[in-house]
Amino acid sequence: MASPMRSLVADPDRYLQSFRLFLERSTEHQSMQEFVETQLPAVIASIGNGKSTINVLSVGGGSGEMDLQILSKIRARYPGVTINNDVIEPSADQISKYKEHVAQASNLENIKFTWHNETASEYESRMNAEKKTKKWDFIHMIQMLYYEKDVPATVRYFHSLLEAQAKLLIILVSGKSGWETLWKKYGSSFPSEDLCSFVSSADLPRMLDSAGLKYQLYELPSHMDITSCFIEGDKDGELLLDFLTETLDFAKTAPPELKHQLMEELRKPGCSEIRDGKVIFNNNLGVVVIEP
Repeated sequence: MASPMRSLVADPDRYLQSFRLFLERSTEHQSMQEFVETQLPAVIASIGNGKSTINVLSVGGGSGEMDLQILSKIRARYPGVTINNDVIEPSADQISKYKEHVAQASNLENIKFTWHNETASEYESRMNAEKKTKKWDFIHMIQMLYYEKDVPATVRYFHSLLEAQAKLLIILVSGKSGWETLWKKYGSSFPSEDLCSFVSSADLPRMLDSAGLKYQLYELPSHMDITSCFIEGDKDGELLLDFLTETLDFAKTAPPELKHQLMEELRKPGCSEIRDGKVIFNNNLGVVVIEP
């Protein structure tokens, strides 16, 4: 009898392994890089007007690759200005990788880094306990809202920290992606154990409209080769399946009927397209830029 399914987040090493493979097999980072190159300059065009210091908050900064690209754009737009870059990141391992990236990077003059080894909600609780309200010129939350228990409350809190000319940038999987299809049909069968909420860019406009907030939406095309998921016993395929389902050893622990249905679903147009005999998953991203 198959053992009960467990959340992938319960095994941090396996999670990180599957996440790295996901980045390798998908165009996730390339899509974000393109956005940073082509669209971000307009987004940050007025965040630092008339300021000698720009305060940037990265919520869930991970190992810092995207953060450093964002910072280089801010620095290029406001040469000579001091940038205070605070990072909230719950993984000590990711923070140490972030620090390595900073140590290896050139062109970081005028940028001061402060790391907070905590979750977004721990940061909020700590600031409230210390009765501190620090305001920010730019806040970004890239692929992190899935790990918040109360997504609207998290967005509201960080939005409340924006300065008058500031922007809050959120990147999530798109409501038009294969993730949305997968989560809608099978999310309730995955063992998220409250560690992960299935939220996409399609969920944010409802929240923001009800709060009366102004925002812009962008769609970023991205895809991922999941062909190896269909090769029985393929180690990489099993890792990717874990990542897609947020389930530890999904291939070995999922009930046969669920596994069969999910594998069928992954091939369908709602999730993927078949290209040159390969199964290419729709990994599109949604970007939401919120005004103060």
